[in-house]
Amino acid sequence: MKKITIIGSGNIGLSLAKGLVNKAYCKAENITLTRRNIKLMTEEVAAGFKVSDDNLAAIEGADIVVLGVLPQQLKKVLVQLAPAVNPEKQLFVSVVSGVTCADVRKELGENVQVIRAMPNTAISIGQSMTCIATDSATDENLNEVVTLFETVGAVVTIQEDLMTSATALCACGIAFFLRSIRAASQGGVEIGFHAHDALKMAVQTAKGAADLLLLNETHPETEIDKVTSPKGCTIAGLNEMEHNGFSSSLIKGIKLSAKKAGGLYNE
Repeated sequence: MKKITIIGSGNIGLSLAKGLVNKAYCKAENITLTRRNIKLMTEEVAAGFKVSDDNLAAIEGADIVVLGVLPQQLKKVLVQLAPAVNPEKQLFVSVVSGVTCADVRKELGENVQVIRAMPNTAISIGQSMTCIATDSATDENLNEVVTLFETVGAVVTIQEDLMTSATALCACGIAFFLRSIRAASQGGVEIGFHAHDALKMAVQTAKGAADLLLLNETHPETEIDKVTSPKGCTIAGLNEMEHNGFSSSLIKGIKLSAKKAGGLYNE
């Protein structure tokens, strides 16, 4: 059974740890979670996880080390970890935005196996869209990381130069879709529904739209055509949104998020 250490146990790290245990990938006792204030991790201790505020000690004996700190904190953490790294045994998985595999190897050693993963916050309910990339890791290690993240959602393997784009589309994208749902619910209130009913209706409608595409494997326009009749109310609403820049603003937001994500490590 693999021993895993998660450096920086925020939302993503904790959700991954719980997902691995829930899907029987490994036992809680085989996962070490690090955080500066371990007094805040009583729930995790009760669940059987090991906790530590010493990153260097935490990776000793680990087979997989997940790097889950903020981009601005990573270099300091890597320098701290370098003396304890065992390149022949350990695999490093970075979920840090804007940090390349080469950036990690620069601090830990050129012969270290590094794979990048970009999940999103839906990892907490096992519904993450995780993108995975590497520039030099073995197929065996890549498959291991795919299996690891399949415990908490869907996985796509991509080229590393697309990872900042994946950050914008999938990780930041959660917020974009949530904002569109909020806007729809606000529209529902304006046309007569109580706020809680409008939100429930907007959420379920959004979920239904996503499931149509996933289950039918169709293009959005194919499903849109099914609800747009000549001179109808749906096409009138869609055209009004497009006249006001709906698609354009979403595309521009994704492009700007990708640009920002690419520079976080160096800020």
